[in-house]
Amino acid sequence: MKIQTINAVIVEDEMAAVQALKAYLAKYCPQVTVTGIAYNCTDAIAILHELQPQLVFLDVEMPFGNAFDVLEGCRDLDFETIFVTAYSEYALRALNQSAAYYLLKPVSIEELIVAVQKVGQLIQQKDGIRRNQVVIDNNKNNFELQKLILPTIDGFEVVQNKAIMRLKGNGNFTDIFMEDGSKKMVCRFLKHFEELLTYPFVRIHKSHIINIHFVKKYHKGTGGYVVLADGSEIEVSAGYKDQLLRAFA
Repeated sequence: MKIQTINAVIVEDEMAAVQALKAYLAKYCPQVTVTGIAYNCTDAIAILHELQPQLVFLDVEMPFGNAFDVLEGCRDLDFETIFVTAYSEYALRALNQSAAYYLLKPVSIEELIVAVQKVGQLIQQKDGIRRNQVVIDNNKNNFELQKLILPTIDGFEVVQNKAIMRLKGNGNFTDIFMEDGSKKMVCRFLKHFEELLTYPFVRIHKSHIINIHFVKKYHKGTGGYVVLADGSEIEVSAGYKDQLLRAFA
């Protein structure tokens, strides 16, 4: 079967990193054709509008701006993104919430191959999800805008964080209960979501994370239990009790 060609642009401020990535792509990902390179945010926005690539390798931190500034300037474009970054806890949380693909520096050839293959599948599927917009919203310190992209059998589903009432561990899966009464089952451990979701999400039990905006009552006890807006009663483990109470302090 013929491999679909992917037109790509590299946005990276370090010449050595650009050359290394180009060499890796030429040798290990021949389906990728690099059609342009930008070394700063301003040039990147102009080049992306000019070339309109299918894929962008986007350095997260650059002089006089960052990847999120580039995405803001390209809201009208539709391309897939593989972020390239040195470790940054806040940036990685935004990327992970958005189910974005990223590579940590120095770039691993094996991880590069996997990321390109997965993005290539997304380009072929054309699922209509604007992942870059989700990344932009999740990078803003505004809970009202933040979203999760949940992997499903058919692809992805986007949900607003503020609409998530609670999450329950279910073996290798997590059940996500929404404000509208719907439930979504995702093939991820509860620990995965504990690492992604910050306040107002609080873990109150080995099997439960809740959005405290939906707490109606707390009943005291060794650990006690909470009553949520939908009437559900969720046990609070003694070991998580103080964590819950601090969230209301």
